[in-house]
Amino acid sequence: MKPDNHTRVTEFVMQGLLEHTHHRGLFFALFLCLYTAVVMGNSLIIAAIVIHPPLHTPMYFFIANLAGVDLSCTSSVLPKMMENLLWEKKTISFDGCMAQLFAFTLAGGTELVLLTAMSYDRYVAICHPLRYANLMTKRICIGLAVGVWVVSIGNSLVHTLLMLPLDFCGPNLIQHFFCEIPPLLALSCSSIYINEVMIYIANIFLAMGNFLLTTVSYSFIIVAILKIQSTKGKQKAFSTCSSHLLVVTLFYSSIIYTYIQPRSSDSLAKDKIAAIMYTVVIPTLNPLIYTLRNQEVKLAFRKIVSCRRN
Repeated sequence: MKPDNHTRVTEFVMQGLLEHTHHRGLFFALFLCLYTAVVMGNSLIIAAIVIHPPLHTPMYFFIANLAGVDLSCTSSVLPKMMENLLWEKKTISFDGCMAQLFAFTLAGGTELVLLTAMSYDRYVAICHPLRYANLMTKRICIGLAVGVWVVSIGNSLVHTLLMLPLDFCGPNLIQHFFCEIPPLLALSCSSIYINEVMIYIANIFLAMGNFLLTTVSYSFIIVAILKIQSTKGKQKAFSTCSSHLLVVTLFYSSIIYTYIQPRSSDSLAKDKIAAIMYTVVIPTLNPLIYTLRNQEVKLAFRKIVSCRRN
């Protein structure tokens, strides 16, 4: 069949999160609470870092960027998913699907590279503490952040632009609750060879490359901590990177579980659970992880509350 004879799909139908609809109201309320928690938690983190001078450090600069990424990741997926929970017809326009694909891919790629930059910051802080002020200047931090966003935007733009010329001539049912690259490519009736090549390249350089760099950074960090003689010194050094290490572990665990697990008959359900982890649960937990044991952030929160009261 020639491409000219294809009837181009103008909208997609989402399979959705639930197969049975009698719990839609309960799940809508649950995800509304989670979305509210994501927005409030990450917005408070950004506000606290902006208004509290003691938090004007490289680590918190990157944490503010991470909070912004978490906000955009959840906002690219959850509002449409909650809308589909309320209505029988779970559709999304072609343009809306491409916009969601771009936003989600951008958020995922940015978090991937950003966590590597944060790992480097922790490496310098623990392994080269006397040179930290010179190696992590304001100019270098801004340069790292710009590099993170440029790489991520470029990656997301390439995947989205390669998706646009593909023919989707039916069926138009996306086997997921949001527009992601693998389920969309499964619906294409034209060649997806270039798309698969670019995914392979992105997996090698973006995913595996950043995972390797993060692993190397923490290998040096662990070795440096083990060389510290006093127990108190070890605890203090570990406390400076424990929060970030937990965030890295949660993020990479969900990614590995989703994309590296063997395919099986029930993999679709597992993919949805993993997707909930990295689009909703992790953005909800990240503000808690960075604030529960941090007195400076708590002090900044009190300052925000007192400003609102005044």
